[in-house]
Amino acid sequence: MVEVPEASVIRQITERLDAVQERIVRACQRVGRRPEDVTLIAVSKTFPVEVVAAAVEAGVRHFGENKVQELTAKEAVLPGVYRGGDVTWHMIGHLQRNKARDVVRTADWFHALDSRRLAEELDKRARNEGRVLPCYVQVNVSGEASKFGIDPAHLTAFLDELAPFEHLSVRGLMTLAEPTDDPEEVRPQFRLLRTLAEGYDASANPRVDLTDLSMGMSGDFDVAIEEGATHVRIGSALFGPRGG
Repeated sequence: MVEVPEASVIRQITERLDAVQERIVRACQRVGRRPEDVTLIAVSKTFPVEVVAAAVEAGVRHFGENKVQELTAKEAVLPGVYRGGDVTWHMIGHLQRNKARDVVRTADWFHALDSRRLAEELDKRARNEGRVLPCYVQVNVSGEASKFGIDPAHLTAFLDELAPFEHLSVRGLMTLAEPTDDPEEVRPQFRLLRTLAEGYDASANPRVDLTDLSMGMSGDFDVAIEEGATHVRIGSALFGPRGG
């Protein structure tokens, strides 16, 4: 059982959450979107489960983890929807195939599908688990060699390859934009992801429905929302500096 969070921690997260939600509202208003169509995923990596519990008290219901070990440890204390809990856990980091079983057993969503071999492993594990795993395909829109993700030029072929995997359901695309001090500089990257999603013909592929776009973080999510983000991944703007 998780310890009861301190009132001061809950209050601080609540204040930050209000500020983030106000930014979401303003971004949506600028482009004529509905704020309720944008899901805030609180990226809780490196923060203890007590801080996650404080965020739950503040009203957060979606959480993202980059590492499987942290995901499974926190989900064991605060179960996700898949296991009958009240929060939704998103695995948003790169995944090695030998950790696929843990993700299938604990994550409600997986945001970083980036290879056929990983898709094969996840599909096998999901079949054994008796579930269909909702996924996003990660796309490397920035072209940085250090980033994981499918090359935009190869995305259509990759999505077509996912058609046989009955226990995977691709709900959208995910990306990490290039780090920048000016969010306007990465607007074309977010726009590219939306264009890729809109341009894929999923009529013959029952595994793919690119309704959602997981893009935008604390420094650039306003622009990501303006370009169509349905899920934004917020860490420092909600929890403060990591390690601080």
